[in-house]
Amino acid sequence: MKHLLLLVLLAFVCCNNAETPVATKDYTALESEALRYCKAKNFNEDYFFLVDLSIHSGKNRFFIYDFKQKKFTAKKLVTHGSCDVNSNNPDKWEKALFSNKNDSYCSAIGKYKIGKRDYSSWGIKVKYWLHGLEESNNNAEGRVIVLHSWDAVSDQEVYPKFSPLSWGCPAVSNEFMEILDAKLKQSKKPVLLWIVE
Repeated sequence: MKHLLLLVLLAFVCCNNAETPVATKDYTALESEALRYCKAKNFNEDYFFLVDLSIHSGKNRFFIYDFKQKKFTAKKLVTHGSCDVNSNNPDKWEKALFSNKNDSYCSAIGKYKIGKRDYSSWGIKVKYWLHGLEESNNNAEGRVIVLHSWDAVSDQEVYPKFSPLSWGCPAVSNEFMEILDAKLKQSKKPVLLWIVE
């Protein structure tokens, strides 16, 4: 009887605990494709960056995936584009829209090569140029879509609140950018950043 009572109590606590983690997505196919791509293109085969814009902007959705450990080793917040200059986008805080056009202020999905480290007027004053590798994002340089930090981006989840909106750049917290910057400076090969929805 004691065991039954304990099981009922555990079931009640687990089902009613607001902190119970939600099941995470299965990225196995993406991870495998990313590794094949990195090998074929002579990119860094130790890790890649994955940004999943289908996730609420108040939740962690920028991931560092370690190919050797076969797991995510870090996850943090990242912005998406407001996409509201040339279109009416009342749901811009909740849902990322995508475009590769100049002055759209939208995010652009697809694979990117992380390029040259450069000065930024935002955050920790460091940015990395992003070179779009697909038709959906091959205008990234012309749009000045770069990886950078921004003081307005929290280093912790803010859900149910939202992260601020960008002009299409994946912007992260200053603290996370310092981690990314340290990794990227050590890499002898280009690193893959893949934005998905």
